[in-house]
Amino acid sequence: MNKFFVTTPLYYVNDVPHVGHAYTTITADVIARYWRQKLGKKNVFFLTGTDEHGSNVAQAAEKAGKSPKEYADEIAPRFAEAWKLLNIDYDFFIRTTDPRHEKIAREVLQKIYDNGWIYEGLYEGFYCVGCEKFITEADIIDKKCPLHPTRKLIYQKEKNYFFKLSRFAPEILSEIKSGEYEILPEARKNEVIGRLEQGVQDISISRAGVAWGISVPWNKSQTIYVWVEALFNYYTATQFLVGKKNFWPADLHLIGKDILWFHAVIWPALLLAAKLPLPKQLFAHGFFTIDGQKMSKSLGNVISPKQLVDKYGLDGTRYLLLSAYQFGSDGDLSLPKFDEKYNADLANGLGNLVARVTKLCDTTNLSLPDKELTISSPVAQRIEEYRFNDALGVIWAVIAEANRSFNEDKPWELKGKPLNEVLTKQIIRIGQVATDLQPFLPETSEKILKQFSGKIKSQPPLFPRI
Repeated sequence: MNKFFVTTPLYYVNDVPHVGHAYTTITADVIARYWRQKLGKKNVFFLTGTDEHGSNVAQAAEKAGKSPKEYADEIAPRFAEAWKLLNIDYDFFIRTTDPRHEKIAREVLQKIYDNGWIYEGLYEGFYCVGCEKFITEADIIDKKCPLHPTRKLIYQKEKNYFFKLSRFAPEILSEIKSGEYEILPEARKNEVIGRLEQGVQDISISRAGVAWGISVPWNKSQTIYVWVEALFNYYTATQFLVGKKNFWPADLHLIGKDILWFHAVIWPALLLAAKLPLPKQLFAHGFFTIDGQKMSKSLGNVISPKQLVDKYGLDGTRYLLLSAYQFGSDGDLSLPKFDEKYNADLANGLGNLVARVTKLCDTTNLSLPDKELTISSPVAQRIEEYRFNDALGVIWAVIAEANRSFNEDKPWELKGKPLNEVLTKQIIRIGQVATDLQPFLPETSEKILKQFSGKIKSQPPLFPRI
């Protein structure tokens, strides 16, 4: 592997960023930072951004008394600001209102049309405004969309353009089963395979009554269905950014499980229709609840990235989210539990170890040996397997062992050579811990490595207790 291209989903601008958006984006940042260390910065491309078209955005804009573009221009920077707050080191922030994206999206759709995979037809069925998608009878629960049970489904009948998705289902199924196109975790892969084996229908890929979008190139009275056009961003960014063409296909798409079908089946089918290479991996992570309840504005339990950073600090927030539960599974977040974990792992664990060692080093001339450190293989392996909480578990096992041996060795009772030997052992351990933490807690890692280079001096606590 000589390059790595990772993407987050495009976040919809009908709302401001919350902890769910942060979770996916921090994870992508960890992966990008890891591969930059391994391959070099110029060989990694990390793409994120915002999805800005569709009726939901138009409605939110109207409610705010703004045009859709004015509204998108106001909300999109909120995401960029949140990622800056969380030290997300992305390479490009794409907006689907970018004229360069719009131009290439039209070109790709025209190519699919010219290749004979699009036809005109009549769509008749239920539409969920919340999801901005047509919903099949099989997906309806109690006459409602399962993701938006408070919203009424709309029955629509309109002329649209359809994509021959059914023709590509066998090839996609073959690619998934062979592992050429990998869907993770295994449960999501099996879900997609099961649904493909039941049979796939063609899908509508345009809308007649949605003005806020990209027009269909051969019929300006229709707009490209927002979910189709937004998917193109992963490819369009590589085509209009200088020096990025060789990054396609994507090595990893990170998404939430609610948009699995669009990414696992519709997106690769569109690529096959356009005769473009498929992505290599797709990872769909689960949902989390807040103290056992679904996150929602009506319950008042929506958590913003700023709320977490204000309380736990930048790297404290990153650590607590990444270590909360196994990536890919559903999980529950609890702020009281975050308080406990912050104090136990960060203040008492890592922070206490660094403080105790540096205090004793004040009277010595010891420093971290001048040699290049790389991420240890147990941590690297778990990052590459997307087992982030397990990777952090490996690091914290080293921290726990270092604290235990520090208590046993009682260096505060030693002097001269015996003291130096005990401290040198701890310094080397801490240097490796800091290196292993670079993708996860970059600010903390840098502080530790700087503190242990040259003459080691005590500094303020890395993580003050809550």
